[in-house]
Amino acid sequence: MKQLLYRLSFKKRIWVSFVLLMTLAIAASGWSSYTISARIVEQNALRLSQDTINKSSQVLDEKLKKIVLSIMSLKISDPYKNVLDDVSTEDVSRYYYHLSSLQSMLALLKFNDDFIQSILIATPIGDFYPTTYTRLKENSFYQSEMYQKIKSKQRGVWIESHEDSFFYGKDRVISFVVDGSGAKYVEDVYIIVNIKEKDLQNLIVDQISASTGYSLVNKEGKPVIGHAGNGLETWRQDPEFLGKFKNEKNGYFSSIIEDKDYLINYSRLDVGENWILYDTQSKQVVLQQVEAIKWTTLLVILGFVLLALLLSNVLTDLLLRPLFRLHRLMKRVEQNDLDVRFHSVYQDEVSQVGMRFNSMLEEIKKLIEKVRWGEEEKRKTEIKALSAQMEPHFLYNTLNTIYCKSVLGNNEDVNEMILSLSTMFQLGLSQGKDILRIEEELLHVKHYMTLQQKCYEGKFDFIIDAEEESILELEIPKLILQPLVENCILHGFKDREEGGLIRIVLRRTEQVLYFSVEDNGMGMDVSSLKRSIEQPLVSNKGYALRNIAHRLQLFYGEGAMIEYDSKPGIGSKVQLIISLREGEKVHASR
Repeated sequence: MKQLLYRLSFKKRIWVSFVLLMTLAIAASGWSSYTISARIVEQNALRLSQDTINKSSQVLDEKLKKIVLSIMSLKISDPYKNVLDDVSTEDVSRYYYHLSSLQSMLALLKFNDDFIQSILIATPIGDFYPTTYTRLKENSFYQSEMYQKIKSKQRGVWIESHEDSFFYGKDRVISFVVDGSGAKYVEDVYIIVNIKEKDLQNLIVDQISASTGYSLVNKEGKPVIGHAGNGLETWRQDPEFLGKFKNEKNGYFSSIIEDKDYLINYSRLDVGENWILYDTQSKQVVLQQVEAIKWTTLLVILGFVLLALLLSNVLTDLLLRPLFRLHRLMKRVEQNDLDVRFHSVYQDEVSQVGMRFNSMLEEIKKLIEKVRWGEEEKRKTEIKALSAQMEPHFLYNTLNTIYCKSVLGNNEDVNEMILSLSTMFQLGLSQGKDILRIEEELLHVKHYMTLQQKCYEGKFDFIIDAEEESILELEIPKLILQPLVENCILHGFKDREEGGLIRIVLRRTEQVLYFSVEDNGMGMDVSSLKRSIEQPLVSNKGYALRNIAHRLQLFYGEGAMIEYDSKPGIGSKVQLIISLREGEKVHASR
């Protein structure tokens, strides 16, 4: 991955960065919008569902409370009190009288509340009920489970959905059983009100959307009435599921049922045996709007990402345009066009680099001019140096000798001296070159010594010994031997009138070239000479050797050195050691 990134151009990296940044920003803002919208829609859906279930619970509570109030009105009616009087005395003689007198009251209760299916008053002297219903006398209340429940709780109890076993037809009803003793204390008098299950179902359905699955259950999860079928009946009595119904009056929670996510809204009834009315809705159905928002958000994000791909390319070109212009100018500089300049109306980092680029070009032009001026000065200095090497006394002596010999008629010597002097000048100038072949360098120093021999007749002789002819074709910096020979003549033979000898020896190995200039003069103090060369400000002595050492260092660096050897009264020897490998590099660079 890193290698791929390294191979990308700067423009591509900027473009990729733009795309990634814009994509992340768009995705983050889109996802945030979706999350907030989804949360709001979900809360609204849950609140709406909760309001609906709360309203249904309230309506159901009111309906059941109304039935309880109807029973209370029955218990305070005169016909009912008369029944209790006979029950207290166990008088069964007026049973049919009481049955007849209660009919109008029972009919009124049913008329006022059409949810009432039937009413049964169970007493020790007999059962009282609407005569329009057929009583199943084989099913005694005192032998039923209802009786056991009311006896154990000593208060009114609600009996969940069951078949009516006291009247013909066996309709599905919900029963309310309450102690019917009233103001007079009598035992085993109970009022049983059967409520139509179907009517309660319709009441709930009218409040709750038919598309939801509702349930009315007791605290054990058993159904109080039949409910809208949604395939989740088996979960009603699951302890984990029931545990999510908190002790609050109402609320909601989500639950995973059969690998599906459902929203559960619930509300507890005030009447009943801790009954709970709840509806179960698929979270996917409830949050359909959220799903639509999600896909809309994704499409918007995708659209903006595509737009970002296009805009980022345009922005990249726009932002990098000054950099590309600077790059083109650098290409022109590579083609030796140093007159180009970078201009920009911006004051950013690229413009600052461009200004530095302009400054660099100005410096380069100045350096080139300086080098050109230096080369010209070098040529001038070269001529001056050559003239300086021809010290005045040398030229004076040479010209004076030529004059004297011409007066004396020694024309051959005159011709030879003039030819040697001319050749020296020619080789010294060497058409402006810094280097000469060794053969030319030896020829130059040979003519110099010839002239000096004519000026100082009989003072010295010289020998030039080159071990191999191939050495003569090698190139070295020009005019490095003549100062050494001059040093021998002026200093080595200073007090000598005759018998001097200068020996120049050239030899080589595979990698090293050796020059040695040796004389049999008066010798010299080597330590003093080295000190004068290393510390030129201390002494003016050794100028010629110092000049040679400096030139060799410029040409060869560490590839050249000078060795000195001298014995007072016996002679001196100066040896130049040059690395041929370094010499090849120098010549190749020139």
